[in-house]
Amino acid sequence: MSPDKTTLDGLKIQRSDRPARSARPALWGTVIVLLLLGAGAAWRFGGTRAVLVRTATVQAASRTGTATLLNASGYVTARRAATVSSKVTGRVVEVLIEEGTKVPEGQVLARIDATNVETNLRLAESQVASARAATGETAAGLEQARRTLRRITELAARKVATDAELDNAQADVAMLEARLERQKAEVVVAERGVGLWRQQLDDTVIRAPFAGVVTSKNAQPGEMISPMSAGGSFTRTGICTIVDMSSLEVEVDVSESYINRVAPGQPVVVTLDSYPDWHIPSKVIAIIPTADRQKATVRVRVGFDALDPRMLPDMGLKVAFQGTESAEAASRTVRVPKSAIRRSDGRDTAWVVVRDRLERRAVAVEATRGDEVTLAGGLAPGERVVTEGPDSLAEGTSVAERP
Repeated sequence: MSPDKTTLDGLKIQRSDRPARSARPALWGTVIVLLLLGAGAAWRFGGTRAVLVRTATVQAASRTGTATLLNASGYVTARRAATVSSKVTGRVVEVLIEEGTKVPEGQVLARIDATNVETNLRLAESQVASARAATGETAAGLEQARRTLRRITELAARKVATDAELDNAQADVAMLEARLERQKAEVVVAERGVGLWRQQLDDTVIRAPFAGVVTSKNAQPGEMISPMSAGGSFTRTGICTIVDMSSLEVEVDVSESYINRVAPGQPVVVTLDSYPDWHIPSKVIAIIPTADRQKATVRVRVGFDALDPRMLPDMGLKVAFQGTESAEAASRTVRVPKSAIRRSDGRDTAWVVVRDRLERRAVAVEATRGDEVTLAGGLAPGERVVTEGPDSLAEGTSVAERP
């Protein structure tokens, strides 16, 4: 028997009775998926965007089997330099030089007041003239006494003159001879006095002891000058300072720990702080055979192969002591632009481009000359290094070379 239709109709589910499904969750899901896809695409395409940099090729250093064994600093010094003073104390009346004046040996530099010396010289010359006149008077008297002695001797032989008269005549001759000898000695003394005052007069003229250049002028006309320093007074002890520019050399202090790397005759490259691109060939002259106990250093003298007007006393400089380098070490030495070297965590580094990506390398800087740096290790010839680029470079960054 079939179920009642009314009963079956009651079991049907009416669509109008179902709860309404919200469309908002589906919409938010679509938005999230789109955002994830956009972020992935941005990461993929933005992360691979190449950073523009400028690069340079690492060059092999052109070496001749030499290397820098030791670096030091020092100064240009002159072996012949003097503060010219006076041998006598006096007032300066004339100064004939200025700073930078070139003077030959013996040139007059200054004069001191010589009024008193000239007066004493004239007095000494008068004393010489007086002594010579007295000598002439005594010589005339001696000649007369000798003639008298000859006559009395003849008379005494004929028993006309007494022995007493003969003795008196002989005594007069002897006395006058002695007086003449004393007066001749007085003439010599007076002449030496003249020579002394002439020397003092010459000492009032100050001359250059050697050829050189005046580097400082220490006195002016009207000032007192003395060969000895008088504490607490205004007396000068020098007229000027002269330096012999042909005697310029280098003095450098080398640590005791590295003095074994230095030898007489060793080639040296000197670089003046004022001219960093000028490399001056030089060599070791001598190693001073004593050490400074306070600084634990040994002084080394270095001579220039050729002098130049640009070299001036007391200029600061850098010294590179050269030595023979092994073939293996020479093969590792390369040259790169100075801009390729960067400091990172207290070390020298360089960015190397390897298959269009960056790689950080630690390098060993051996020397810096102008805009070029010599490296003893870390890079190989032919590699490319970054010379210009943003500060935000990182390991593995994709790069492209800037035109």
